[in-house]
Amino acid sequence: MIALIPARGGSKGLPGKNIRNLNGKPLIAYTIEAAKKAKCIDEVIVTTDSKEIASIALEYGADVPFLRPSELATDTSSAIDVYLHAIEWISKTKNISIEKFMVLLPTTPFRDEKDIDDAYNLYQTEKARTLIAVKDAPIPPGWFLSEFDNKRVVPCNFGTGKLNENRQKSDRYVIPCGAIYILDYFLLKEKRTYYDANTVGYKLSNNKSVDIDTAEDFQFAQYLIEKELVAEKDEK
Repeated sequence: MIALIPARGGSKGLPGKNIRNLNGKPLIAYTIEAAKKAKCIDEVIVTTDSKEIASIALEYGADVPFLRPSELATDTSSAIDVYLHAIEWISKTKNISIEKFMVLLPTTPFRDEKDIDDAYNLYQTEKARTLIAVKDAPIPPGWFLSEFDNKRVVPCNFGTGKLNENRQKSDRYVIPCGAIYILDYFLLKEKRTYYDANTVGYKLSNNKSVDIDTAEDFQFAQYLIEKELVAEKDEK
């Protein structure tokens, strides 16, 4: 199984976040190290447009066989196109066919090698087409409101839950957290989606699934490390 780690150089929300120092090492290093320790991963490849990120990725043991084209490294670039480019480059260069592959976002540093292997084992056991790491949704979608310029709000009527209904009475909802994806090349190429009727979810706790996108997220991640709260056991 190939693990792709996508890490572009630009970031408006938190400049330089992929290589920002988190408790003594670059953020991307956590994901590279977890992937390299995972038993199910044969090769760890970083796809980036940044020579600096590439250098750091190589230092921590990942492969960086190409620099991503600039048109695939903008704020509006499609993640699907980034993954297709990488898989097609690898397939052509190595003359191999790749149907399934894993994606590990470098902004989720607390998923570890056990999570990666457990997710892969779940994927195999369930005979799934794709797998998505998820966490519990913070609120039921039935609680969402649309806000208008005149300060009025109206229910969005998402999901089956009602706005005035207790959380416990709503259906169970989860959201993707970016920590682990196992994707299908042909599903991406033909349907441009991660999901079909045979997509399985691998659940992580809120702490293990922290996704760093802002300065506040980064501060929270540092807090979790300092308090050693990410060593907790997930209930899956």
